Amino acid sequence: MIRSSFPTHLIRIAAVLLSFAAMPVRAETILFVGNSFTFGAGSAAWHYRPGSVEDLNGEGVGGVPAIFKRFTEQAGLDYTVALETGGGRSLGWHLNERRAVIDRAWDQVVLQEYSTLDAGKPGDATRTIADTKALATLFRARNPKVSIRLTATWSRPDLVYRPGSPWSGRPIGAMAVDLRRAYDRAAKAAGPAVKDVVPVGQAFTCAIRTGVADGDPYDGTAPGQVDLWTDDHYHASAAGYYLEALMLFASITGRDPRTLGAGEAAAADLGIAPALAVALQKVAQRATATDGACGR
Repeated sequence: MIRSSFPTHLIRIAAVLLSFAAMPVRAETILFVGNSFTFGAGSAAWHYRPGSVEDLNGEGVGGVPAIFKRFTEQAGLDYTVALETGGGRSLGWHLNERRAVIDRAWDQVVLQEYSTLDAGKPGDATRTIADTKALATLFRARNPKVSIRLTATWSRPDLVYRPGSPWSGRPIGAMAVDLRRAYDRAAKAAGPAVKDVVPVGQAFTCAIRTGVADGDPYDGTAPGQVDLWTDDHYHASAAGYYLEALMLFASITGRDPRTLGAGEAAAADLGIAPALAVALQKVAQRATATDGACGR
């Protein structure tokens, strides 16, 4: 009989380690809750790769979550992505009307409020703060270690360049800053479960200030620049939703969005030229690194 030269206990340890290595790694689960700013209304993002994500409402939506999923695939990351969205809906609506659908144990959750916070009182954060706190409590009850992020959305040109809103006549970036401050207050009230406020709106402003995007869609788009909004000057264009997804990718994964590069697949699918994809990736990196300061 040939005896092994290795001690028996070391062989057993090696066998245990190999068995662990062979075990499948569970994909991290992430839920996106929001409205048209999450599902990508008015652009090719809306029904982008719906089979790659789970639409909890069964409406065939891909949206920003599907773009995010495409990024993670290219980065070699494994996320199981779900979304629960409704056009024109607030966080309070999701809490009250979709509780049974979203009340599960998630590893990560991304929350996006109505574009003006309170539809009846634009700019008022009272309900946003209360509903964010209630949703954080809901998700923490299912998973005490859940990581929650808030998507601070963009300035709306229709509210800036037209009369009748709190942001009328102010600089294009002012609304994004006001929204960011409200989301910061909501995050603080909700406690440590909220890991980050993602400054998507300030990234839009950063793109304008660095010459990548045009800041006033009402007077046309300047040569060499992109319009981040769609025809209603309210919702985002494919490029705007792409920038939103880049910001979320950077926050959630901790990866530099510039690593996606000119050959990034979602950009090609959405009709975004490689040079523009790279420019938006650079904007996302800068906005992430400065916590939105480049858009103030």
